[in-house]
Amino acid sequence: MTIYDLGFPEYLDNYLKQNNFEELIPGRVTQEHRERYIVSTGAKEYEAEITGNLRFTAASRADFPAVGDWVAMRVYDPDMAIIHQILPRKSLLERQAVSKPGEKQVISANVDVAFVVQSIDSDFNINRLERYMTVCNSSGIEPILVISKIDLAEGKDIEKTLDLLNSRHPEVRHVLLDNISQKGLDHITSMMLKGFTYCVVGSSGTGKSTLINNLLKKNILNTNTISTSTGKGKHTTEHRELFVLENGSVIIDTPGMRELGVTDSSEGVRNTFREIHELSLKCKFTDCTHIDEKGCAVTEALENGMIDIRSLENYRRILREQEHFSETIAERRKKDREFGKMAKKILQDKKKFK
Repeated sequence: MTIYDLGFPEYLDNYLKQNNFEELIPGRVTQEHRERYIVSTGAKEYEAEITGNLRFTAASRADFPAVGDWVAMRVYDPDMAIIHQILPRKSLLERQAVSKPGEKQVISANVDVAFVVQSIDSDFNINRLERYMTVCNSSGIEPILVISKIDLAEGKDIEKTLDLLNSRHPEVRHVLLDNISQKGLDHITSMMLKGFTYCVVGSSGTGKSTLINNLLKKNILNTNTISTSTGKGKHTTEHRELFVLENGSVIIDTPGMRELGVTDSSEGVRNTFREIHELSLKCKFTDCTHIDEKGCAVTEALENGMIDIRSLENYRRILREQEHFSETIAERRKKDREFGKMAKKILQDKKKFK
C-alpha cells in the first residue's frame, strides 16, 4: 500500500514542494490517543507526537492533528515520528465541545461524506438529523442517512419513517439497512468511491461499529446494543480510527455522540434549512426573529402551509445555540484582551519604578 491508497491528494504534493517540506515525510493520522497519534504512510505505521512549537502555537483543539489529517513528519526511530506540520485541510467535521461553552471538538478531518446512522427502533429523530446536517454542511461534507435495524420494524413503521423524512428533507440521500441479512450494505458500498473519505457518526448502540465491521468484512470493532434498562446506547468506540476498504475508499469510525451542539458556522444552517433561510431574506426587518413580527415572510409561509412548523422550531433553536456560542467566544476574547492590557500595564509600571 502507498500513501495514495490512503487518498493522498495531488494538491498536497505541490504544497510540500512549494513550502520546502520535501525533507519531511507525508502521512495520514489513522488513530488519536490523547495527543499521541498513529500515522500511516501507506507502507508503514508510526507512533507520533507533535513538536513543542506546534503545541505552543495552537490556539485551540482544532490546531492539533485529528484522525483523517494529512501531516508532514520526521522519522527519528524505526517506529517513531514527530509531526511538524498539519497539511491544509479539505474539510473539518466539528461540534461544540460537551460541557465547554464556546469551545469546539474536532470529530475528524478531510471527510467527503458522513454516514449518519440512526436506528429505526428507538433512535430515529429528524431534529437530531438536522443537527448532523448542520454540522456537515458547515464544512461542505455531504450527509447520507443510514436508517439501521429495519429488521426490528414492521413495514408500516418503515413507511411512516420515510414519509416523515421526505416531508422535511426529501433532498437527503438515505439507505435502509437490515443488520441481520445485511440488506442495504451493497447500496452503501456502491456509494463509496476509491480515494474518497467517509466517516460514520451517530449515537451509541445504533450499529455504527457493526456497519464498519461489515464493510471491512472483519470483526475489528467491538459492538454493543441499546440498553434495555435506559433505552440509551452503550458506549463501545472509545476513539476515532481510520480504515481502508477493499474498494479503495477510506472510512473513519467515531465515538457515539449523545449531544451534538452546533458551532458558529452560519453556512451550515443556511444549507440545512435552505427554504427557511431563503424566505428569511424576504422579511421586512433584517433582524427578524420569525416569531411575531409584521412583514415576516417565514411566519407567512408557515400560515400558508409552505414550511413545517417542526423544522422552523428546530431552526430557531439552532440559531439561538449559535448566537450563544458566538457570544461566549466574544466574551472570552474580551477577557483575554483585558488580561493582556493588565499584564502589559504591570510590566510598564515595573519599568517605571526601576
